Amino acid sequence: MPAHRFVFRDPFWMLITTVLSQRTKDETTDEAARSLYEKYRDIDGLADADPDEVGRIISKVGFWRVKSRKVVEIARIIRDRYNYRVPDSIDELVSLPGVGLKTAKVVLAEGFNRPAIAVDTHVFRISHRIGWSSARTPEETSEELERIIPVDLQVGFNPMMVEFGKAICRPVRPLCDRCPVSEYCRYYEEKVKDSEK
Repeated sequence: MPAHRFVFRDPFWMLITTVLSQRTKDETTDEAARSLYEKYRDIDGLADADPDEVGRIISKVGFWRVKSRKVVEIARIIRDRYNYRVPDSIDELVSLPGVGLKTAKVVLAEGFNRPAIAVDTHVFRISHRIGWSSARTPEETSEELERIIPVDLQVGFNPMMVEFGKAICRPVRPLCDRCPVSEYCRYYEEKVKDSEK
C-alpha cells in the first residue's frame, strides 16, 4: 500500500500527521509524514527513534524541533501506556503531548470513522460566512457544527470543507459566482446587497 494512503487511514499515522500539520502547509506535512513512515514504519520504530534524527526528517514543518520530540513521545506513550492502541476518546487523545481538540477530532473522524468535526481555519471561516456559526472560538464552533450537521455527515466533513475552502471559499476573493451554495450563504447575500447599493 502506498505510504501516503497509509498515513491518512491508519489512526497512528493519522495522529502523527495531524500533529505535524499544525501551522504547516499540507504539501510539507504530507512529505514529512511519508518520510517518517518510510523510515520508521510503525509505533516501535518511532518510539525508539532519536528525536534529533526525526527532527532532520521533518525539518521543513513548522516548529519541527518541538514536534520531533512530541511525536516520539506520543509513540512511546501509545506503546507503553496503551499497548499499541491509539486511544479513541477525546479525553485520552488530548492528554497526549501536542494534541489539542482539533487534532483529536481529526483522528476520531478520519482515523476511527467516528462522528466529530474538527475546526481549522477553513472550517471556521466557511461556517461563519455561510451563517452556520457565530461562535468566537474554534472549540465553540465545533460544538455548534456538531449540533447542526447530521451525525452521518460528520466523518469526512473537515477534509471536504478544507478542499472547498482552498478551491472556492478562499480567505481572500472567494469565488462566490462558482459556489454551489451561494444562495444559502449569509456572506454572499450581504455581498450582493452591498453591490446593489
